Parts: sequence; structure tokens; C-alpha cells
Amino acid sequence: MKAVVLLSGGLDSTVCMAVAKEQGFELLPLSFNYHQRHNRELACARNVADYYKVKRHLVIETNMEAIGGSALTDNSITVPQGDIARPDIPSTYVPARNLIFLSYALGYAEVNRAEKIFIGVNALDYSGYPDCRPEFINLFQQVANYSTKAATQEGQEISVVTPLLHLTKREIVQLGSRLGAPLELTTSCYQGGDAACGTCDSCLLRLKGFAEAGISDPILYSSTRSE
Repeated sequence: MKAVVLLSGGLDSTVCMAVAKEQGFELLPLSFNYHQRHNRELACARNVADYYKVKRHLVIETNMEAIGGSALTDNSITVPQGDIARPDIPSTYVPARNLIFLSYALGYAEVNRAEKIFIGVNALDYSGYPDCRPEFINLFQQVANYSTKAATQEGQEISVVTPLLHLTKREIVQLGSRLGAPLELTTSCYQGGDAACGTCDSCLLRLKGFAEAGISDPILYSSTRSE
């Protein structure tokens, strides 16, 4: 059994990879250099892939900087200070990112005859991105069932698996800890420094999850504001 795992180098994708490993899949991690403003997450993804001793860690380059429109790809847009209670979609949203990543993953899975695609999207403790919602995943699955030779000619549908979709950050941290996921190798920070900022949305959500789980976050922070 094979599974493509979308691996960003963050907390959620690493726990997602640990779930796929526990379920007995041969791991095919897939990461992206999408011309994000920093490469810290890619370095973390490589470290996580090395930890699991995968046969191949594929990194695809796709230039989302050219599209722009996000604080994660456009240097002219400031990464906002964290506000995990904000009602609107933050400027760190990258337009169509998960749609693009899942499309690559679908093709990679078909070529390698993988049965599953694991993605660590979460619809509870997250920043409000529209492509992390169950509605999006369900609709992509429908598209996937009609867009591959494997599904339409050979009857081998490739399933998108979202084991973290309905978990809180606390539950994700607890799950990762139970599975022995290398959380110390991950990053969640939008700023991309060697030490996480501790104040962006992603850092605040991560810190909240570890605090509620009663587990010490093993990565380094320049600030530990967690309110």
C-alpha cells in the first residue's frame, strides 16, 4: 500500500504523515517550493522525510510568487500579527494553494499507483482558509474520481484522506505525541526565522494546542505569547 503525503514541514502535515505511517502505508512525501518568502518550512520537510527514511521525497517547484496576493508569497504584503479570533480570511491565505497541491498529488499518486493522498487540513483550529474546509475536500474528491485514467478506466479511485480535519490543535498535538511524530523538526511560523516568532496566527494556534495538551512545544521561539 502506498500513500502520497502532502508534507509542508509544519505540525499538521507531520502528524498526518505519522498517521499514514501507523496505518502501514509506504510513504511518498510531496513538498512544494512555491516561491514562498522563506525556505524554513522546506528544510523542515526534508528533515521530517529523512526521519521517516522514505525512499524518495519529491519537491516540486511551482511559482506562486508570480500570482501574488498573499503575505506568504509577496514581500510587499506584511505578515499580520496573530489574531486567531478574526472573522475574515487573513492575508496569509495563498490563492488556490491546496487545489494546486492536491492536483499535483493526484497525478503523483496515479503514476505511483498509490491508493491514498493524505493532507493535514483542519477545519477547527485554523486560520479560516477556504481550502481547508470539508466542503472543498469533498468536491475535490468528486473531481478526482473523474479526472484520472486509474479511476475512469481501471476502476481504481484515489482517496483523499484528512485525518486531522475535525481535530482541535490540542488533539493534533496529542495524536502526534502518541505516534512519536518528530514535532521537534517542524515549524509553523509564517515569518520563517530559525526561531519561531510566537505571534503570527500559525504560531498562536500551535502554542495554544501545546498548552491545552499539557505538552511542552519542542521548537525554539523568539516570543512565547500564547494568549
